[in-house]
Amino acid sequence: MTASTTTPAAVAAAPRRTRPFGRSGPTGLLLRWIVFAVAVALWQLATYVAVPEDDKMFFPAPTVIAKRMYELWLTGPASHLFLTPAATGNILPSIGRMLAGWGIAVVIGVGLGVLLGRSRRLLDYVDPLIQFFRAIPSPALIPVFIVLFKLGLTMRLAVIVFGVLWPILLNSIDGARSVEPLQLDLARVFALKRFERFRLIIMPSAAPKIFAGLRVSLSMSIILMVISEMVGGTNGIGYTLYTAKDSFQLPDMWSAIVLLGILGYTLNALLLWVERRLLAWHRGARRVEP
Repeated sequence: MTASTTTPAAVAAAPRRTRPFGRSGPTGLLLRWIVFAVAVALWQLATYVAVPEDDKMFFPAPTVIAKRMYELWLTGPASHLFLTPAATGNILPSIGRMLAGWGIAVVIGVGLGVLLGRSRRLLDYVDPLIQFFRAIPSPALIPVFIVLFKLGLTMRLAVIVFGVLWPILLNSIDGARSVEPLQLDLARVFALKRFERFRLIIMPSAAPKIFAGLRVSLSMSIILMVISEMVGGTNGIGYTLYTAKDSFQLPDMWSAIVLLGILGYTLNALLLWVERRLLAWHRGARRVEP
């Protein structure tokens, strides 16, 4: 009787997960910028081929918009980082208002959402109110906010906070409820204190869904920032867009529109960068799943 032996060749190799082509890394970055460059080139071509000469002022080419953006915002003195008064007086205040409103909503939404997610009874009591108020568009409440806060910074912050709060709140509730009961049982076995359970178990488990809500709310905050500045505003990107439209300065209007797209892309990229570093463990865990 001979003992059975197993050669290395007989051992089934574990399947290796390959990274989809072009998803990340230098190749993925290059492909994304190629797609962007092709889209801009098609836009440029369409303005010369498909747009009649009389309508070119309504649909300017990307080169015309880029030139106007440079003239509007990047021809200032070197001591001001080449920013013009139009840039410092409109772009920077808009970004400040947007980030302030979004930040307030993050603090309220995450804090309240985790609390409600860990208390089923409390959530049952307040869920009808949440479903009622989240169905109301924030711009519809602008007259109410004007009566309450008058025209000014507080009114604009209220518009942003009310609109972006709900995706943060709902995702935080969902994330806090998704904690595995086994993890909480282990925490009790090891006699972890309540704050330690919150820091080591609840927040890490809820973080992926919380960040999903943050990404959605960040885009919404830009939209609501523009809307709030169009109503009785005296500066800001939304104010620039509104006055350019009224005065028929269409290159200025398109410059503001493109600037909003650039702002949204940049802020989303920064948030994704933060998410990847804070949740690297989460992506690693998903990669080793069968």
